[in-house]
Amino acid sequence: MKIPSKYIENAVEQLSSLPGIGKRTALRLVLQLMNRSNEEIRQFAEAFLDMKSNVVHCESCGNISDFQICAICNDEKRDHQTICVVEDIRDILAIEATQTYKGIYHVLGGIISPMDGIGPTDLNISPLIEKAKSQVIKEVIFALSPTMEGDTTNFYLYKKIKDFEIQITTLSRGVSVGSELQYADELTLGRSLMNRQPFKLV
Repeated sequence: MKIPSKYIENAVEQLSSLPGIGKRTALRLVLQLMNRSNEEIRQFAEAFLDMKSNVVHCESCGNISDFQICAICNDEKRDHQTICVVEDIRDILAIEATQTYKGIYHVLGGIISPMDGIGPTDLNISPLIEKAKSQVIKEVIFALSPTMEGDTTNFYLYKKIKDFEIQITTLSRGVSVGSELQYADELTLGRSLMNRQPFKLV
């Protein structure tokens, strides 16, 4: 696909570097943006610059936030004795959409995957262990995707916190094995949370 402008070509290259956006889709988006005013383009660009400059990770749970402590961790009405362990931010958004969970979260930032070169030290695990030691936490919910990597991570976390006086649970298998948590429908995910079960080694 020969593009008769190096500036458009560069814009297409940048957009197509995003996951799920191919060159044709990127070109269509760039051409649409070409029809917008300079002010609209400025606002468009500034939105991303502002996001990069101002969005941080919550110091307590790892969620995205505009402040050092996110709105969920700051909410006194949430159950701060229950922690739901998730892979990334998208899983928090999926669980919050169910409106069934009232505890707080802990974001690992990924899952153990030797094939991808990701080990326990690459993840946000140490703060979770410290929270489990604190004797403030009563329940830890493993809400990782039911994949081989997710199960491996669950097993690793279980071995690290099993000796503390906390209840360790996992989602019921309403979420299909092999699927990613963020793609589960709200009703299924909500039921899986409400019907969570004690975590057991298979």
